[in-house]
Amino acid sequence: MTTRWLTPEEQRAWRAYVAATHLLEDALDRQLQQDAGMPHLYYSILATLSEAPEHRLRMTGLAEALKITRSRLTYAVARLEKDGLVRRESCRWDKRGSVAALTDEGTAVLERTAPGHVETVRASLFDHLAPEQVGQLEEICGGIVRALQGDGTDRTAPDEVPWRRRSSPPCS
Repeated sequence: MTTRWLTPEEQRAWRAYVAATHLLEDALDRQLQQDAGMPHLYYSILATLSEAPEHRLRMTGLAEALKITRSRLTYAVARLEKDGLVRRESCRWDKRGSVAALTDEGTAVLERTAPGHVETVRASLFDHLAPEQVGQLEEICGGIVRALQGDGTDRTAPDEVPWRRRSSPPCS
């Protein structure tokens, strides 16, 4: 098999992408550590739960939504639980499952932290893009996501990504 090396244009684009994603993640982590004493992942857990019905999600669904392994999520939720921001509950329909629930204190931290987070996202990313580039960014990133995780119908996508698990019934 012959290696398909990157063209000079692809190499520049790849290096720019890697640098931009590392710098953006660092900026978000610094802001959230300063404002809320938590990394971006923990904030993302709170934000995802805040958008879920009844502010609850089955742990496997939360891992998939965040694109992280269940073990990494378990560790992060344990820390958030210790801080009183998230509560773990048993799944009523599947005794093997567990649900992460956003607490009132977690909601308060999220509401207090969100304005600074949004400002950091805007200043670090969107303020540097023309309006048409925002749509292009969404299209490019969406294409990458679809290629890497697939939608269940594309057999060219990996059969198993770390966060994907068999669908489980929702817990009520």
